[in-house]
Amino acid sequence: MGGKLERKVLLKKQVQDSILSYCKIKHPNEAILILKGKSKKGLITIDGLSIPPFSFSDQTFAGFPQSFLPLDLAYVGTAHSHPSGSAQPSVTDLHNFFGLVSIIVQSPYEENSDIFAWDSQGNQIPISFEQ
Repeated sequence: MGGKLERKVLLKKQVQDSILSYCKIKHPNEAILILKGKSKKGLITIDGLSIPPFSFSDQTFAGFPQSFLPLDLAYVGTAHSHPSGSAQPSVTDLHNFFGLVSIIVQSPYEENSDIFAWDSQGNQIPISFEQ
């Protein structure tokens, strides 16, 4: 019986660039995206994105009705922005958790330094970036 599986996130460069661009376009409102990829032995590899259908956002919230999502086994979580500049997940973020990982991007949405990954309990997950 092993211990708890340590999760790690690997974010592909093209996906990172897309997330940052989308956050900047949506600012000062929050942006929300669905992360696509795979999870194997605790490593969550993110290699794609989807814009959720019927998503909505304002300056303090972004969400989408999960009932309208097409079934896709590649969904591993969500990415959303915090225009306020804090990457800490809010109680609302944790209550609306989707998938295995939540990536929160804090303003000003800079490469590597403003992207954080969290689990459903609000614990930070190490994230690395692949070219």
